[in-house]
Amino acid sequence: MTTLKSNVICTGAPIGAARAAVVLVHGRGASAESMLGLADAFATPDIAYLAPQAPSGSWYPYSFMAPFARNEPHLGHALSLLSDVVDDLGKQGLPAERVALLGFSQGACLALEFAVRNARRYGGVAALSGALIGPEGTTWDYPGQLAGTPVFLGCSDVDSHIPLARVHESANVLRARGGDVTEIIYPGMGHTIVQDEIDHVERILRSIGTSEG
Repeated sequence: MTTLKSNVICTGAPIGAARAAVVLVHGRGASAESMLGLADAFATPDIAYLAPQAPSGSWYPYSFMAPFARNEPHLGHALSLLSDVVDDLGKQGLPAERVALLGFSQGACLALEFAVRNARRYGGVAALSGALIGPEGTTWDYPGQLAGTPVFLGCSDVDSHIPLARVHESANVLRARGGDVTEIIYPGMGHTIVQDEIDHVERILRSIGTSEG
């Protein structure tokens, strides 16, 4: 494990030799180190894994469905950090189409929000127990297209943090932005990650930089 910046750690293949990179975005109260454990779950030794760390373990203070103003300036800073990470990867030879964004819980919400606000062709976007950020009535009317980016949304039907209707709404928004969206709702799963989600994400990662991707 190496440190790229004071708030980003990295494991897996060296960036200069990697086929692709995955930006792992942790949930509320968690850590960058905890997300790097996911790297071990994917049989992809030729991928670089980067995990940014949120100040005090949280990307923004209130619910992801609170009015945007309540979560500022924290949300804006978090989105800027992801932008910096993606831009830095591009400068090191890994453009966005070879970069996947993967988040859990609050990190999943942040990853989706970043992707829809900065729509372009990514290697993939995966949200595990998350959905787009914003209060009811948000339209996410941002420019750009995901241009066939593989997108995976996995969530429980009884998640105490993520309303099922918002997951469906997010899937529809991402499809409208040109994402190739797979949405799977797991009955009774709760707020966690299961092997089937890992399998779906691994398939996306294996396709990056190949003829399938």
